[in-house]
Amino acid sequence: MREIHEKAYAKLNLSLDVVGKRSDGYHDMRMVMQTVSLCDELRLVLRHDGKINVTSDVHFLPCDERNIAYKTAKAFFKRIDRTDLGVGISIKKHIPVCAGMGGGSSDGAAVLRSLNTLLGKPLTAAELEELGMTLGSDIPFCICGGTSLAEGRGEILTGLTPLSDCHIVICKPRFSVSTPDLFKRLDSCDLRYHPDTPGLISALDSQDLSGVSRRMFNVFEDVLPPNMNKISEIKSLLLDKGALGAVMTGTGSAVFGIFDNKSRAYGAKTELQKHYRDVYIAVPKKKIGI
Repeated sequence: MREIHEKAYAKLNLSLDVVGKRSDGYHDMRMVMQTVSLCDELRLVLRHDGKINVTSDVHFLPCDERNIAYKTAKAFFKRIDRTDLGVGISIKKHIPVCAGMGGGSSDGAAVLRSLNTLLGKPLTAAELEELGMTLGSDIPFCICGGTSLAEGRGEILTGLTPLSDCHIVICKPRFSVSTPDLFKRLDSCDLRYHPDTPGLISALDSQDLSGVSRRMFNVFEDVLPPNMNKISEIKSLLLDKGALGAVMTGTGSAVFGIFDNKSRAYGAKTELQKHYRDVYIAVPKKKIGI
């Protein structure tokens, strides 16, 4: 096999908690993560000249060594001691960038999965996750996806009962949020609330979609700058249109709502499209086989 097509699925945070700051400068996290059907499309062609070439249909994305797909390909070849190999990677973007949906991380994870398949699976899923952690905190989850509790920096993964069937409406306002700035704001204050992570996991176990939706919470929403009130407006609109719950994902700026009714979900999408360009409907995805 010399060529492969792979989908890079977006991730959403059903909950996000920051439980402490580490001595290495990173933060200890506790997050319930969910893969959804919205995805980028990648095409990889194996090369035998040691060169890595990345192209994208989004003009402002770097396609050199700053691109996570480039970095993961280079790291993979080094890990298996095959720096004589190269790859051509073309990326068709559908996941909005700077949205808190792991678009770059999912692309990197897709590159690792694809190269592993092209070369006869020299690495296990655990080894791919270990390699991914050296490149980005969300990559280990994005390797296999599904529904998981992610702890530490995101590398300690515990599989959870899959999210019940539903429709998820996602909306990204036209601004982005600075992740380093949000962490600085969080470090300078005492958080008032934290997610009920055990309750959310219990609701997943009992397939209680309403219980999951009610417990969705992201601590970063409490430290958003005042000029980002569009996030609250999107949440309110989703809830007004019948969402069981709505929350910001990651460090933003995308917001999503969970619906148990398809027609209400599409009604919310139509209403949001009157005000926002980047609006999507997705469904939960189960774990990806490696």
